Amino acid sequence: MTELADITELLLSRIRDVEDYPEQGVMFKDITPLLADPAAFTALVDALAGIAVSSGATKIVGLEARGFILGAPVAVRAGLGFIPVRKAGKLPGATLRQAYELEYGSAEIEVHAEDLAAGDRVMVVDDVLATGGTAEASLQLIRRAGAEVAGLAVLMELGFLGGRARLEPALRGAPLEAVLTV
Repeated sequence: MTELADITELLLSRIRDVEDYPEQGVMFKDITPLLADPAAFTALVDALAGIAVSSGATKIVGLEARGFILGAPVAVRAGLGFIPVRKAGKLPGATLRQAYELEYGSAEIEVHAEDLAAGDRVMVVDDVLATGGTAEASLQLIRRAGAEVAGLAVLMELGFLGGRARLEPALRGAPLEAVLTV
């Protein structure tokens, strides 16, 4: 087996399906068993850090909340700065805010205005790419701050939800890398 196949098998074996969570008809992908396994977590961080380094990123943005769990160690491993993108109202001081639409309503995310600047190449890291709404808003926020999008890297892409197609225009040619696609 190749190294990539070994990593894929390891990661998939540590993701638990939870039926009807958070609501009836949804199959939730629980990554907490992966995070609890040091070998699996290290393999994931190494894979995502490799993507960040090869993209020429200078900073990592992690999306609240699981993007923080993955993005911070990826930034450390890659030798890059880490910037949290939070739900609106959670950051003190001057922020940039971006609204986006959800399936049933809307939401807003924020970043500290001084954390991103012209010359920064930013890799967005998150756990799951589903419909792509939050990721798309983060790309808009990064560009509004004057930084360049180096790409988007996720543990898992839920291919059947169409997030990749939604994000292609917003990525403007920057790569979208998923360690796993389900």
